[in-house]
Amino acid sequence: MRSSSDDTLLVYGAYGYTGELVSRAAIERGLDPILAGRDGDRLRALGRELRCSVREFDLSIPAVTADSVRDVDAVLNCAGPFAATAEPLADACIETGTDYLDVTGEWQVFEALAALDADATAAGVTLLPGVGFDVVPTDCLAAELATRLPDATELALGFDADGAVSRGTARTAIRGLGDGTVVRENGELRRLPTGSRRRRIDFGRGGREALAVPWGDIVTATHTTGIETVTVYAALHPRLLSLLRLARPLGPLVGSRPVRWLLDRLVASRVEGPTADERAENEVYVWGEARASGGRDVDDRSDDTRPAGDDGSVVTGRLRTPDPYDLTVGASLAAAERVLVGDAPSGFTTPAGAFGPSFVDVVDGVEWLDR
Repeated sequence: MRSSSDDTLLVYGAYGYTGELVSRAAIERGLDPILAGRDGDRLRALGRELRCSVREFDLSIPAVTADSVRDVDAVLNCAGPFAATAEPLADACIETGTDYLDVTGEWQVFEALAALDADATAAGVTLLPGVGFDVVPTDCLAAELATRLPDATELALGFDADGAVSRGTARTAIRGLGDGTVVRENGELRRLPTGSRRRRIDFGRGGREALAVPWGDIVTATHTTGIETVTVYAALHPRLLSLLRLARPLGPLVGSRPVRWLLDRLVASRVEGPTADERAENEVYVWGEARASGGRDVDDRSDDTRPAGDDGSVVTGRLRTPDPYDLTVGASLAAAERVLVGDAPSGFTTPAGAFGPSFVDVVDGVEWLDR
């Protein structure tokens, strides 16, 4: 970690939907970022508009990537799918002593970056993925619940979100089609068929049926809290739940390479992302439950409103956040600012691991419903 009066932040993928939101907000915060990515035409157009320096490079040649980040203090990677961008950038950052952040929610990326912990620690480099909606609210809630129940052995997290998604988010989801879901059980990652684990949850606006999803917390929550059994749920519209049940027998076909390629092309040509007005109307409810050994077993179909036992073996928490993209902008830049001044540990870490369970409060509009 380095700190100086002229710290430099490089935003990779600056012209993507999320990257552009982050870049514009960074200017408003006085950060003067370097805008980077592989599409020179889009970079230069955005750079002229924002009056920022630009740096064109792709990630195919490690030496070029390292040279491109050698003179900056931190990289904020906004270019998804992160399975293709995170490791090349993180490797270059470790080589050059540059701190690395990203806004991924891909559990495989968290696993891959966690494996670089020893190298990053030795180099004095912070590896801090997931500083957006994935996974700041859920990670901070997990840390809060672990503080309230230090003996917890199981953790369930979930979210009930409004609104549309960007092109990058949709393309990342398409990559996972046919892969089912993933949970952590006793320290091991376990694959399950899509829709096979569900639960009725009161996220803060009434009970909703939710499905287990392969959210990044199956990796990050364990690093943050030490809890070895983690499931993450997403509330889904009843019609979508019905479609998922009907489509389950078609899973192999939907996940085939030709179908994924076709869907990816359609998304690339048609999906843009929510407008500012749409984002202003969106909100997300986040829920979590920590359970200690000896607590009543969880029925995947049950509601979370059952009371905790007299032994205090169950605690729950909820919070409400603004639109995921707006939260990503605020949280990622707040994290980058703290990393730039040296307020984060070296090696692999998580948002709540680096900054504590109250880090989510840096974003305007976040409200803890019960704590």
